[in-house]
Amino acid sequence: MKNDRRGNETPSLMDMSEISQWSFFKSIIAEFLATLLFLYVTIATVIGHKKQATSCDGVGILGIAWAFGGTIFVLVYCTANISGGHINPAVTFGLLVARKVSFIKAVAYMIAQCLGAICGAGLVKAIMEHPYNMLGGGANSVSPGYSKASALGAEIVGTFILLLTVFSATDEQNTAEKPFISALLPLPIGFAVFMVHLATIPITGTSINPARSFGPAVIYNNHKVWSDHWIFWVGPFLGALAAALVYQSIFRKAHVANSTT
Repeated sequence: MKNDRRGNETPSLMDMSEISQWSFFKSIIAEFLATLLFLYVTIATVIGHKKQATSCDGVGILGIAWAFGGTIFVLVYCTANISGGHINPAVTFGLLVARKVSFIKAVAYMIAQCLGAICGAGLVKAIMEHPYNMLGGGANSVSPGYSKASALGAEIVGTFILLLTVFSATDEQNTAEKPFISALLPLPIGFAVFMVHLATIPITGTSINPARSFGPAVIYNNHKVWSDHWIFWVGPFLGALAAALVYQSIFRKAHVANSTT
C-alpha cells in the first residue's frame, strides 16, 4: 500500500498478497451475487413491462428506471462494506484508473460481475422463458432511428455521470468533513442510475454497465444484439476513464486546495 498526497492509502496495482486473504474472495462472491440479483430484478422488470398489452400497462419507462436505480441503491447498501458495491465493470475500471482498487482485484471483480450477469439473465429466462425469448431478453441494442455513434455518445455521457457521482459519494474529503454522507452513499448512486435511464432508455435501453449488457447478450444470443455489443463496453469504459481523470485532476485537487487554505 502507498499513501497519496493527502495521506490516504492507495492499493498497489499488483498486490498479489490479496489473493491469500479471505476478504478478497468474500468481496468477489459479493460482486457475483449482487450482479446476479441486479440482473434478475431489472431484466424481469423489463420483460414484465414488454409483456403488457399496451404501453399504459405495467410499470412503464419510469418504473423501469426506478427498478434499475432502486436495485442499485439496495445492493450498494448491502455490499458497500464487503466489496465496495461496484456491481459494474465500468465502476471497477474507473476506480482502477483512480488507484482505488488493485489490478488483481479489478480483474477478479469484472469476471465475477460478468458471470453474475449471465446467471441473473439465465434465471430470468428459466422463470419467464417464453416472454424472454419473444420480447428481446432485456438485451441492449441501438434503437431504430439512432446511429451507433449516437448510442456510443449516450453511453459515454451516461457512464460519466454515474462515475462522477460514485467518486463524489466515496471521496474521503467529503466523508471526513460530513460523516453522515457515508451512510447516504448508495442514495446518490442509485439516483444517478435512475436519471441516466430516463434519458437513454429510448436510445440504447441504457447500459452504462458492460455486465448488464453482457449477461443478456449471452443468454438471448441474437445477431443484432451482438453486432451492437461493443458499444456497451467501449462507451462505459470511455465514460469511466473521463470521469476518473476529471475528478482526480480537477475536483479532487480543488478539495485538497480548499482543505489547506
